[in-house]
Amino acid sequence: MKMYINSRWVDSPKMSTVLSPYSGEAVDHVPDATDEQAEQALTAAERGAVAMARLTAYERQEILMRAADIFSGRVEDFARTVSAEEGKPLGEARGEAGRIPDLLRLCAFEGSQIRGETLPIDAQSGARGKIAFTQRVPCGVVLAISPFNYPLLLVLHKVGPALAAGNSVLLKPASSTPLSSLKLTEVLLEAGLPADGLQCITGSGSRLGPLLCADPRVRKITFTGSTEVGERLAKVAGVKKLSLELGSNCALVILPDADLDKVADATAVGGYINAGQVCISTQRILVHRHVYADFLSALKPRVEAIKVGDPIKEDTKISAMISVAEAERVTSWVDEAVRAGARVVTGGERHGAVVAPTIVAEVRPEMRLSNEEVFGPVVAVTPIETAEEGIAIANNSKYGLGAGIFTRDINAALKFAREVQCGTIQINWTPLWRADLMPYGGFKGSGIGREGPRYAIEEMTELKTVIFHGIDG
Repeated sequence: MKMYINSRWVDSPKMSTVLSPYSGEAVDHVPDATDEQAEQALTAAERGAVAMARLTAYERQEILMRAADIFSGRVEDFARTVSAEEGKPLGEARGEAGRIPDLLRLCAFEGSQIRGETLPIDAQSGARGKIAFTQRVPCGVVLAISPFNYPLLLVLHKVGPALAAGNSVLLKPASSTPLSSLKLTEVLLEAGLPADGLQCITGSGSRLGPLLCADPRVRKITFTGSTEVGERLAKVAGVKKLSLELGSNCALVILPDADLDKVADATAVGGYINAGQVCISTQRILVHRHVYADFLSALKPRVEAIKVGDPIKEDTKISAMISVAEAERVTSWVDEAVRAGARVVTGGERHGAVVAPTIVAEVRPEMRLSNEEVFGPVVAVTPIETAEEGIAIANNSKYGLGAGIFTRDINAALKFAREVQCGTIQINWTPLWRADLMPYGGFKGSGIGREGPRYAIEEMTELKTVIFHGIDG
């Protein structure tokens, strides 16, 4: 596939191969953009920002609604693309692709609802004869840098609100999963997006990311990825608006009154979807000692029943991680924890990039399996003595994206919700749950800003104040 810059689909002198994480075979080839092509994309994005700002909210809404209709007829094709390039089981990929039409419609609606307010400026002495109001106006050029793990959904959570707000977008998808973004670009252009309203540039993130982030023509950066990369990009960004959705190691607290069958069912989903490669994947499970053994007994058969295999097969529930290197890292962390006294309840094996769904028990909070982001199909189970200890351990993290608790005690649930330092709190579910319309983001090292169309649009617009003088003559 070609990349889209400067109103054209173009190649590059150097091409990169997109590999199937499961088979290791080539899926497609995409350009590795040169620095000169990056400059062309920035120049075109600047022109596109002018064109997008001239569109009315109605026109932008119509484009996104047409895109939703076009996409609705191509869900299966997009799902197979996601499965091929990311290694996601086809059933999960269909779920991801199936959310896109409604998300486009939601962005279209929220873009039509941007509003300012009348200011009570005459409440100040000396303001007689003056009227003031605020407007929200587009930022201009929005740079969207997206991750590999949801190559459609997380891309659209950036691109959709930016376009709905009247910005142009310079999209840099993950180098391992660019195909879905390129196909989404085709849909948006087919729907009538101005030719320079969107650039989709492919290639090395470590080279292109800092180059694009540092450019003063970019007014807003929206990035999803690791905390380490987010920190590096923030250092070169300069004076810009930033939304950074970064790492996590989400905690789940289980109290003695919880329904353990329900907890085990939820954990077998929340810890293992997309091979655990989800920012809000359940990682640290803090279980009251009174039900610790019973929980492990309930969880083990459910995890062992998860079907592992070829992502294109209908019954597969877990397939490859994004690369062999990432799979090797995850299993090395498991081995490290075992050497330090933890115990593998089930799993731990690796075949190429496929890691078996794994439960590790007796994990101490200081172990890397607990205090870093695993981003793989592993849950780390730790016994606790009290709910307060669970809250303390949950908060003893450099991250703060999501957390959950299972309990029938409303007071315990409210205390957890009030005291745990995370962007999202789930009561009687695992951290892995998100509605596309809700605000989504974290505290501490998990980032700054919020996604979700209404909240992203606010961060992708500027607030302008207008004052009329001499109204009374």
